[in-house]
Amino acid sequence: MSDTLSCLAPAKINLFLHVVGRRPDGYHLLQTAFRLLDWGDRLQFCRRDDGQILRMTDVPGVPAEQDLVVRAARRLQVAAGVSAGVEIHVDKVLPMGGGLGGGSSDAATTLLALNRLWRLGWSRERLQALGLELGADVPFFIFGRDAFAEGVGEALAPMEVPPSWYVVLAPGVSVPTAEIFSAKELTRSTELIKMPDFAIHTTGNDLQPVVCHRYPQVADAIDWLSHHATARMTGSGACVFASMESEAQARQVAAQCPERWQAWAVSSLQRHPLYDWAV
Repeated sequence: MSDTLSCLAPAKINLFLHVVGRRPDGYHLLQTAFRLLDWGDRLQFCRRDDGQILRMTDVPGVPAEQDLVVRAARRLQVAAGVSAGVEIHVDKVLPMGGGLGGGSSDAATTLLALNRLWRLGWSRERLQALGLELGADVPFFIFGRDAFAEGVGEALAPMEVPPSWYVVLAPGVSVPTAEIFSAKELTRSTELIKMPDFAIHTTGNDLQPVVCHRYPQVADAIDWLSHHATARMTGSGACVFASMESEAQARQVAAQCPERWQAWAVSSLQRHPLYDWAV
């Protein structure tokens, strides 16, 4: 087995996101449909024998000690009681504060990659439980396939969705998740739905009106993309997306994106590329 691994940390979109309540500890209860995309950050892991965990690349605005990648590696190292270390190279592609799960996906890829690099043999469930300590979206990426999620996002059920191409648009702003979830005007009582029925219900993103009011750039991006297909914000923003009828249409629409924004034509991903690296 190689002592160096090069891995994709795929993006996600939320096909819908409903806030259905709030726990006594302040965490919000959600219902959402997560979808993996065949596009994301790239991470490289090189095994060390001295126990050190080092991030070898600079990530603007994210000190190494606060990076979920470093925190995930250290938490797994302690939990598994291993003496090995790792050097981690991070090639950031996904915009931060975009609602695409970049940091959570990087952390999940780190846990899956080190499970293999350090020859731990941990189960998917055990890695998901550790991932939940790092962030609510991390378990989904370890789960590794499209999922209907409830609770704070950790109660996952596999979901079959036909393959699709999307245009993902970044309107050039970073939206802090905590700010949106703490907004007084946020709706927190959307009616519960059942997974088999979500496609026939009127769904939406309960965070979208709050974000659009506070960040007009997001509203502008949704308005522009809506001229081509039904557009919606993912997660807590700022990125927006729309499903396209074909790869050709997705590439054509992305190419027409105004220069002030970034747009990508991307396809759905049936399974996480590291899916088989957990038992």
